[in-house]
Amino acid sequence: MSSDFNDLRKELGPPTRKRMVAFFDGQNLFKAAEQAFNVTFPDYDPMLLAREVCSEEDWELAGVRFYTGVHTMERSAHWHGFWTKKLAHLGKQGATVFRRNLRYHRKEVKLRGGSFSHDIAVEKGIDVRIAIDLIKLAIDQAYDVGVIFSQDQDLSEAAAEVKQIAVAQTRAIELFSAYPVSTTRRSEAQWPINHTEAIEFEEPFYDRCRDKRDYLPPRP
Repeated sequence: MSSDFNDLRKELGPPTRKRMVAFFDGQNLFKAAEQAFNVTFPDYDPMLLAREVCSEEDWELAGVRFYTGVHTMERSAHWHGFWTKKLAHLGKQGATVFRRNLRYHRKEVKLRGGSFSHDIAVEKGIDVRIAIDLIKLAIDQAYDVGVIFSQDQDLSEAAAEVKQIAVAQTRAIELFSAYPVSTTRRSEAQWPINHTEAIEFEEPFYDRCRDKRDYLPPRP
């Protein structure tokens, strides 16, 4: 190895770590944790989850982006208050937060003795916003690694587009789907988004990343 090359390497310093941006689908992650670990409310800490993944992979955390639908005050003061407090704290920690009011659709359930109807809360625009940010930040070269805390296959086309952007930019962009898995109850739903690799985490990992703060307002 030439002395000139050694001098250049010393001047440049050690290789920089890959920059990771975490994209959290708040409701999708909660449903997966509920199924895998029987959690009863979204008690995860997105900042801790992102930092733990970075620590294990030796990546540099370049951003945390959190997306969720929220009940309106009229529909559920309890969950509206919870998410308002949790999202405010995330924003103070430096996360970029995107929230949308949930929409409600009436569904009729038919039974042998009759039928009844109830409202179902539906998220609108969350997966679209995540897809837009995945693509925009890739174009801006804001990350080398994107970790999507979701298994929503609606994001597969955006993931494929990011891969094409990487080719056009002649650089590598890695994409991962991160989600909880149970060692005792394997679910058919445990697979990554198409065009991404899987980061599966078990309950001990999740426990290290629980949010100890109490955002739940007192029930009447």
